[in-house]
Amino acid sequence: MKLASTLPDTPALRELMQLLHEEIGLSEHKTISLKTSINLDLGCTGSDAQHLMETLEERFELELADYDAYRYFHPAGNDPHFKRNAKGRGNKVPLTIGMLYEAIRLGHWDTQALEA
Repeated sequence: MKLASTLPDTPALRELMQLLHEEIGLSEHKTISLKTSINLDLGCTGSDAQHLMETLEERFELELADYDAYRYFHPAGNDPHFKRNAKGRGNKVPLTIGMLYEAIRLGHWDTQALEA
């Protein structure tokens, strides 16, 4: 994987990058930065996304009370309710490595702050 030279060299980010590499694989051809979205750029979806977020929650003791998976990912499997797009759930918001890193630093998911 190619890492952007602007990535901070911290233990938390190194652990996050290792986890992303293990869970979803990081492209050998793309340069990975804090602006890289795991859903839109790296193609993480469905059950892979669910497993990744559960692993992040456990490994980093991350509180995900404000996290809404439908905001970032299409549901795993066949979701009959997905055919009726709920307000604000049609187009997906990029979930970036920077957002994950900041949530780890904060210790919780704050959608408004992380997307700003």
